[in-house]
Amino acid sequence: MSPAFHLAFPVHDLEAARRFYSGVLGCSIGRESARWIDFDFFGHQITAHLSESAVQENTNLVDGDSVPVRHFGLILEWAAWEDLCSRLETQGCDFIIAPKVRFQGQVGEQATMFLLDPSDNALEFKAFRNQDQIFAK
Repeated sequence: MSPAFHLAFPVHDLEAARRFYSGVLGCSIGRESARWIDFDFFGHQITAHLSESAVQENTNLVDGDSVPVRHFGLILEWAAWEDLCSRLETQGCDFIIAPKVRFQGQVGEQATMFLLDPSDNALEFKAFRNQDQIFAK
């Protein structure tokens, strides 16, 4: 088994987090309590923890977009990214950075999209045209 990552993050409403991660993104639910829920985030464990503060920090300019400094997400295969993009658009998701291809024709060309969960946690889903260039300079 390849290593899987674990990420814990704050949410202000567990039921809204459940609807978003399970209903919108299709994540199955693992263990849970009155203050947290584990989700299977495409084979990785993420845990939404009830918190009074889920403050979003600043942004950095990347290829003309204001990218939230604090964000998480996945690097998908190109076709899987397109499928997720279509599903999210069909569900009427509001993107903070609409689906696009950045660094076109350059090393590291990638499709990307950003959205917020109900607690304003930023998520990025991306796909590289060439997976060998994920860490290329």
